Amino acid sequence: MQLLQAVDTELTVDTVEWCPLAGFRRLLACGAYQLREGKMDVSEPQTRLGRLYLYSCKEDQSGCSLAEIQRRDTCAILDMKWCRVPVAGHPLLAVTEAAGSIKLFQLVGCEESAYTLQPCASFALETRCLALSLDWSIGQTGRASDQPLKIVISDSQGQLHLLELDEAGPGLQGVASWQAHEFEAWIAAFNYWRTEIVYSGGDDGFLKGWDMRTPGTSLFASRRHSMGVCSIQSNPHRDGILATGSYDGHVLLWDSRSMREPFADVPGEGGVWRLKWHPLHSHLLLAACMHSGFRILDCEQAIEEKQDACSVSVSQTWPNSLVYGADWSWLTCQQTQATQFSHLECFSCGDPGTGTDVEVAGHSPGPHSLSCLADAGAGCATVQSGTTKSSMPLYTPGTTFCDCDPNVETANFDSNLLATCSFYDHVLHLWKWVNS
Repeated sequence: MQLLQAVDTELTVDTVEWCPLAGFRRLLACGAYQLREGKMDVSEPQTRLGRLYLYSCKEDQSGCSLAEIQRRDTCAILDMKWCRVPVAGHPLLAVTEAAGSIKLFQLVGCEESAYTLQPCASFALETRCLALSLDWSIGQTGRASDQPLKIVISDSQGQLHLLELDEAGPGLQGVASWQAHEFEAWIAAFNYWRTEIVYSGGDDGFLKGWDMRTPGTSLFASRRHSMGVCSIQSNPHRDGILATGSYDGHVLLWDSRSMREPFADVPGEGGVWRLKWHPLHSHLLLAACMHSGFRILDCEQAIEEKQDACSVSVSQTWPNSLVYGADWSWLTCQQTQATQFSHLECFSCGDPGTGTDVEVAGHSPGPHSLSCLADAGAGCATVQSGTTKSSMPLYTPGTTFCDCDPNVETANFDSNLLATCSFYDHVLHLWKWVNS
């Protein structure tokens, strides 16, 4: 594991998310949550500060690095996720806030350095609470054209809230709310293969399943974890595989078709706050383990043979800090040869169905396209390299990360980028993992 960069975020940060949309995968969002030090008067309510950061991943001869392109002061942020399909032609980021609301931010702009996240919709929960987590009702499996986008929210009073997105607005409408847990509902997540199913985990130690066709209907309740359940993610590559994590330090793997007992148990140290399956490899699982830093778990044998056989590929710790946020980059690695590009070309985004070579918001590029960051509604896209428009640099042999949908049969995935955020020392880390 190679540390490429450590960014001082000034405020304590707890969530980080790479944009998954093709054409925008060099963008990274990071959220801050910090309690303001107040007076000693215990009757004075705590003030929570927040900030939303937007970074772009750059490459030059010295390697990869993150460049800040926007910061926006907000309420304290506890979770965020990009929608995995464009909405009204734009990438959309959903954010949960300590003030008890969810906000949607739309990515606008044409040039990479000028991208900004602008608020476009919000929804306030009725009860006084903290909005703790969120998930979109879409994974890598896609969705039917007539299927509305939904968001599930969990809060500090143990409730779950189902929202529906009006894409024409965009706007958010409440569909249902129900009591799911006795204490904080730390996490809620969709089954990416059956989006009528939602899972939740609470401080009461329960992992539960719910049917969205009859909101509030419990499908099962498990106390296999010995402490509060705070992370859940459905595997977007393999139907039936679910990962959960808890304050007890264990990562459990489940067959979602039979939730009586997990088929794998990976013990560890520190609470498992977030779990992220790799965007391309169905067996790699990234875990943000709070006091124990982060880990990369190889679950291939466990998944294939449904047995307790996960191994820890990487374990990275920091003393006196907490790792709450971690995420894989969606950029794909390629081994390049020395290549000279004589000029940069500018393409018209136009209608994605007209045969343009530009890859925009999930549409496949033509055979001659290069990595491109584009605003689908702006009518302009420029190949990005960090150089002037007159020339591109000579690319020396080595590892580069491409913002395009890979040819899985030929691409080299031995190198991966990931980001983590360290809470107490307010640092965002950019890593390169060489998987030997």
